[in-house]
Amino acid sequence: CSEPDNELQENSRWPRVSKFTLSASAATVAELVTFPLDLTKTRLQIQGEGGSQQHGGNVQPPKYRGMLSTALGIVREEGPLKLWQGVTPAIYRHIVYSGGRMLAYEQLRESVLGRSEDGVFPVWKAVIGSMISGALGQFIASPTDLVKVQMQMEGRRRLEGKPPRVHGVYHAFTKIVAEGGIRGLWAGWVPNVQRAALVNLGDLMTYDTVKHFLLRNTSIPDNSICHGLASICSGLVAAIMGTPADVVKTRVMNQPRDSNGRGLLYKSSTDCLVQSVRKEGFFSLYKGFLPTWFRMAPWSLTFWLTFEQMRRAMGISSF
Repeated sequence: CSEPDNELQENSRWPRVSKFTLSASAATVAELVTFPLDLTKTRLQIQGEGGSQQHGGNVQPPKYRGMLSTALGIVREEGPLKLWQGVTPAIYRHIVYSGGRMLAYEQLRESVLGRSEDGVFPVWKAVIGSMISGALGQFIASPTDLVKVQMQMEGRRRLEGKPPRVHGVYHAFTKIVAEGGIRGLWAGWVPNVQRAALVNLGDLMTYDTVKHFLLRNTSIPDNSICHGLASICSGLVAAIMGTPADVVKTRVMNQPRDSNGRGLLYKSSTDCLVQSVRKEGFFSLYKGFLPTWFRMAPWSLTFWLTFEQMRRAMGISSF
């Protein structure tokens, strides 16, 4: 290849590498800031599931009754640093998931689905692009999500006098592979991917659509105010669409498994959905909605503001 051809290839490759790295970096910042809310959300969603509250034939009342109560209980009983228990695999997950979904969505928007002649990316294309990119990114990142959920529950297991299941990220991965094989790393991938598609539909589609609507129809410039307003909308819609799938995903991934890696409480994500509604009512699917929203709102705000500023600092066009 000639030198100009090499430069052209490098220029076309570098933006993709840059965008992946910037997406992963912005997601890491957002994850560190908001992770305690994710932990409280997981604790609220796990309690009350089938069989976990029964001791000696009696049903224990829920230990946690709200987001603040849950957080204060963890700090008081386990220590403040336990609010970040499981943050390492969560960061690993977002390096893969957010880096992949953002890169995939932008490629779909610019090269595969394409904008309209007037430069607008239609909502229906944004829906397709956001769901495909979210599902793809989450499928690849599912093993780290499984490890994250299990590590988040270790503090509660110790308080209940149960032996710890995992002692760290590496041990969690090796234990899952030893018990269920490589396929065990993708336990619960179906509700995982379903949730990611719905959350991405709420997050990416809403942010992209609202941001460019504001730029086209108002006098707000392409700055932090525009990015903040769009991210607030995206966080709310993502929470509304993703919470039911998140509850199902968390319960399926956290259930005990037999020697073949099959779940002992739920046969599938659909079975978990039906059991949850039958035993606890429809609104059990929105258990933990407020902490989900209170986490998604600052997560989305932190991520998009950081991401847009990083792109600007690197000389890459605004998202």
